Amino acid sequence: MEGAMFYWICWFYWVLFAFIFNKQNPYRLKLSVAVLVIIAISNIHFMVAGIELYASGILLLVISYVLISREKRRAIIYYFICSFIVTIAYVTFHLFELFDPVWIVFKKEWMMGICFCILSLLLQKHVKGRLLIIASGTMQGEILYAYFLSRYDIPYSIGSLAFLDVCLLTFMMITGWSALENAGSLFGNHFNYLGKTKQKSS
Repeated sequence: MEGAMFYWICWFYWVLFAFIFNKQNPYRLKLSVAVLVIIAISNIHFMVAGIELYASGILLLVISYVLISREKRRAIIYYFICSFIVTIAYVTFHLFELFDPVWIVFKKEWMMGICFCILSLLLQKHVKGRLLIIASGTMQGEILYAYFLSRYDIPYSIGSLAFLDVCLLTFMMITGWSALENAGSLFGNHFNYLGKTKQKSS
């Protein structure tokens, strides 16, 4: 069912932000509200120049642009280069699916999620940067792909629930991997501390 994955992952993130995050975290309330707003407007759509746009996708794009604009100039340039690479990858994947669907060997959402997660890991070091280039790059890809299809009078909805499934699945993979990275560093620091303590005691 289209959108089911999106709703499950969104509710998971909302529970995480609302009940598990440290209450002193300054981003906790903002993230909780953002998730609820994205869920609430996920079915709202409108027409622009004959193309259907969904509000949640547009909101993700706007939020990512606002957050990127707050970085330093050099970082902004690099963000947009990374975002452009994700955009090209997104459109390329869809074009391959359109013209040669036989190479989709398992569920498309998972293939895209894994590909974009790996791409974000290669392009950005931190979870914030990874999420921002995925949010902006995939939505830019949606717009570019819709424009391409419109040249052939093929209808396509930008930011639909199918897109949100892929985007949120990629988010979950990125945050999961980042959690493993942080857990590894925490365990490493813990064992180093234990080793130093033993050396001092001996």
